[in-house]
Amino acid sequence: MTRILKALLRWFLILGFSGLLLIAAAAGVAYWLLAPRLPSVAVLKDYHMQVPLRVLTADGKLIATFGETRRIPVAIDQVPDMVKHAVLSAEDADFYTHPGVDWRGVMRAGFHVVASGGNKTQGGSTITQQVARNFFLSPQKLYSRKLIEMFIALRMENELSKDQILELYLNKMFLGHRSYGVAAAAEYYYGKRLDQLTVAQCAALASTFQLPSAVNPLTNTQRLIARRNWVLGQMLEHKYINRAQYDQAMQAPDDAAPHEQPIQVDAPYLAEMARVQALDRLGNDALTEGYVVKTTLVSTRQQAAVAAVRDGLAIYDHRHGWRGPETHEELPPAASEADYSNLLSSYNDVAGLTPGLVIASAATEASVYLPDRKTVKLDLAAVSWARPYINETRVGAEPKTVNTVLKPGDIIRLIQDDKGNWQLTQIPKAQAALVSLNPEDGAIQSLVGGFNFQRSKFNRAVMAARQPGSSFKPFIYSAAFERGFTAASIINDAPLALPDPSQPNGLWTPSNDDNKFSGPMRLREALVESKNLVSVRLLDAIGVRYARDYVTRFGFPLDALPNNLSMALGTASVSPLSMARGFAVFANGGYLVTPYFIGEIDDRDGKAVYVANPARACADCQARLLQNSPPAPPPASMLTNGVAASSSSTPAPATSAALTAETVLPADAHNGAAPPVLAPHVIDIRNDYLVTSLMKDVIQSPLGTGYAAKVLNRPDLAGKTGSTNDHRDAWFVGFNGDLSAAVWVGFDDFTSLGKGEFGAKAALPIWIDYMGEAVKSLPENAIPMPPGITTVQINRENGLPTAAGDPDAMSEIFKVEDVDRLHNQALQQQQQNQDQQQANDIF
Repeated sequence: MTRILKALLRWFLILGFSGLLLIAAAAGVAYWLLAPRLPSVAVLKDYHMQVPLRVLTADGKLIATFGETRRIPVAIDQVPDMVKHAVLSAEDADFYTHPGVDWRGVMRAGFHVVASGGNKTQGGSTITQQVARNFFLSPQKLYSRKLIEMFIALRMENELSKDQILELYLNKMFLGHRSYGVAAAAEYYYGKRLDQLTVAQCAALASTFQLPSAVNPLTNTQRLIARRNWVLGQMLEHKYINRAQYDQAMQAPDDAAPHEQPIQVDAPYLAEMARVQALDRLGNDALTEGYVVKTTLVSTRQQAAVAAVRDGLAIYDHRHGWRGPETHEELPPAASEADYSNLLSSYNDVAGLTPGLVIASAATEASVYLPDRKTVKLDLAAVSWARPYINETRVGAEPKTVNTVLKPGDIIRLIQDDKGNWQLTQIPKAQAALVSLNPEDGAIQSLVGGFNFQRSKFNRAVMAARQPGSSFKPFIYSAAFERGFTAASIINDAPLALPDPSQPNGLWTPSNDDNKFSGPMRLREALVESKNLVSVRLLDAIGVRYARDYVTRFGFPLDALPNNLSMALGTASVSPLSMARGFAVFANGGYLVTPYFIGEIDDRDGKAVYVANPARACADCQARLLQNSPPAPPPASMLTNGVAASSSSTPAPATSAALTAETVLPADAHNGAAPPVLAPHVIDIRNDYLVTSLMKDVIQSPLGTGYAAKVLNRPDLAGKTGSTNDHRDAWFVGFNGDLSAAVWVGFDDFTSLGKGEFGAKAALPIWIDYMGEAVKSLPENAIPMPPGITTVQINRENGLPTAAGDPDAMSEIFKVEDVDRLHNQALQQQQQNQDQQQANDIF
C-alpha cells in the first residue's frame, strides 16, 4: 500500500512539474509571440494627463475651466499617506511587495472561472495591471487581453518605480461625475484638498475605484457606505488606522455634495472669447493639455462691471413695472415641502436672482418657499415697486396690498438688499453691455456682454451692431476742428429740411431730442447740450466724404459709416467695444490701439507659449519721440467694428482684428531689450485736447447731458451720452487717462426702451457705478495742455476774441494758429458793426 502511494505521489509530482514546465513554456511562447505587439511603457515616464483649459484674470483669479474631464494632477509626494493607504487597502494591499502580478490572485481568479463555468467577473488585477489596462488596453474581458495586461504590468515594474506607478494610478483613474484622479474627486465630492480629507472620506474615495459610475459618494449611497466600511476594516487590519479612528469613521455620514471648481470672477462672455481664441491658436490640445490662459481682465473692475450692469438693468426694469410671475404652478391640496421643492426643481438661480414659490398670500404679506427649503416673508414694502406693466411708456397704479401682486402658486424671483431683507424682483427683458479698456495698449479690463450668459450667449459688447446716437458726435467735432472750426465757432441750432426721396414727404427733417431750438450757439455749448441740428450743419460744412475718411482714424471701417448727413446723428453700425476703442484715442493723446484680451498662455509646466506684444500709445517713449511723424490714417487692417460676421449667438472669430493684437512667440517680448511696438498716431494731440475739453464739460456743466457723473468728483473724466430714434439705444461712453469705457442699453429686437429713456437716464447710471469703483483709488489722469494751445477771452455771444472788460467775456481755448484768424474776424465784425451803426445814424 505504501509503495502504491509513493508511486502515485511520484507520478503526481512528475505531472505537476511537467504541467508547470508546459505553463512556463506556453507563457514563454506567448510572450515571444506577443512581445512585438506590446506597447513601450517608457512613454509613461513622461505621460501628460488630460487637464482642462483654465482661464484666469490678469491678477490670477479663475474665470472658467473648459474640458470634458475634471483632473488636478498631483505628485505622489503630495498625496497624504491616509489617501494612499485607503486606496491600497481597497485595491491592492500587496502592491509594494508583488512583481506587478499577484499570482495568488491570478490562481484564485482561474479557479473561480473553472468553478463558475467560465464566468469572468473576478479579474485579480493589481494596481499595476489596472494602470496597464487604462493606458494601453480596452476594457473587454478576453483571455488574450488579460495575458497582454500581465506582460505589460511586468514590463512596467521593470521600468518604473512603485511610486511612479501609484502616481499614475491615483491621477488617471475615473472616479465618477467626470472626475479623474483623487485630487479632482476630493474637490468635486467634498470641496477639499487631499490633505483636508477625513479618514471616512479617504475610504469613500478609495471605494469609488471599483465601480465609479454606479457606486460613488453621490450615487447609490447605501452601497458606497457598505464598501467604505469594508475599506475601513481593511485599513484597520493592515494597521493604517487605529481602533479609535476606525470607530469614528464608521459612524461618519456620507457628507458628499457636488462642488464645482469655484469661479472667482464672473466673466463668462470673455471666458468664451478666450476659449475660442485658445482653440484657434493651439488646436484641439487647448482643452486637454493643461494650458492656462491669462487674460487682461482686472478682477475688481470686472466685478464692478457685472454689478453695475445688473443693478442698472434692475432699476430700468422696475421703472417700467411688474410683468407678472415667471409662471404659475397649481399647488396640490395639503401640499408638503417635498411638493414645493418638486415644483421649484426646474428653476435655477439667474444672475443672483433666486427663484421662489408663493405658498400663501394676504393683504399684508406673502410667504415664499425657496430652493434651500427656507420660507421667507414679503411685505408690502418689498413689492411696492411692482406697478403693473402696460407698455414701455406706461405702468399702472402702485399696489395697495401684497395679494394683488402675488398669488399662491406663482413662481417669482427674489433678491436680498444690503440689509439682508428679501425683495421682489424679476429677470429684466432689456439687455446691456459694458466694456472698458486700457487706452495705453488696448488691454480689455472688463467686459459684460449681457445680463446673464446662460440665458443668452450673444456677446453684445463685441458682436452687437447698434447705432451710437449722439455718442458719435465727438468724432465729427474732431474732424471739424481739423477743418478750421473751433470750440467757439457759431452754428445755428434751427429747424432744417433737406431733400430725401426715402421720406413720405420727400424731406428729411432732423430735430433735437427735446424738439426745441436754441438758435446760433457755440460748438462747445452744442456738444455739451447734444444739439443734433448743429451736428448736421457742422457735418454738411466739412463734407460727408471728408468726415467719413477722417472718422476711420478712430478704427471704424468705412462701410460702417453712412454716406450721408445722418452720420452726424450717430446712425453708424458699431459695437460697444469699437466705441470704447474710438474714445481711447482721445484718452491716450491721439493713438489708435487695438483691443486684446489674452496677455499670456502658459503650458502645464508654467512655461509661456504665447505672450501678447500689443502696439502701445507710448506717448513719452524715446522711440515715439524719435519717430516724430504727423498724424495719419491707420492701416486698413486696423479698421474694424469688432462685430462678428454672423448675427448668430456664435462668438466672434478669435482672429478678428478687434480681438487680437500683435504677438510674439516665444515669450521674450518684455525682457527689456525689444523696443515697444508703437500704435499709429491718428489725430493731433491739440485736436484731442480740444475735443476732450468739450466732453469734460458734458460732465462738469450743469447743462451737460452727462452732468450726473459729476457726483464722482473727478475733473479728469470726459464722455458723451447717446440716444437713437424712438429710444432704441441708450449709450454713455467716457474715459480718463486710465480707462475708456462704453455702456449700451437696449432690446435685442430693437424695440423702444420707452419714452424719456435717453442715454443719460438708462446708460449713464451704469457707467457712473462702474467708473466710480474702477478709478476711485487712482489719482487724476488727464492729458495736460499741449504746446500750441492757448487761452483767449471771447465774447460768449459771437465766439470772437474780445477785450477783458467785455461783460460777456469768457475764456476759451484754441490752437495758436487760429487766434490771428479769429482776431481778424473780430476786427472785421467790429468794422461791420460800425458801418451799420453809421448807416443807421444817417437814416
